[in-house]
Amino acid sequence: MTTVTVHQAKTHLSKLIAAAERGEEVVIARGDKPAVRIVPFKPVHPVVPERRFGRFKGQVSVDDRFLEPLPEEELRLWEGRND
Repeated sequence: MTTVTVHQAKTHLSKLIAAAERGEEVVIARGDKPAVRIVPFKPVHPVVPERRFGRFKGQVSVDDRFLEPLPEEELRLWEGRND
């Protein structure tokens, strides 16, 4: 664990950030009291994988009924009609 004062942190911030990114624990103290810890940033949202054409090839199948018109009752529900 690396503990530095606020003044040292101001002077060596880039080096302290690099140390935290490498996994070292970095603590900034006010006088002799630890105040904060520098940790690597973790995104809140997961990284979305790159979209690729054909990614689900062989995992999804569509038969001939896919191109047939919807039954009237189902079409009415999709369109939000109550007639």
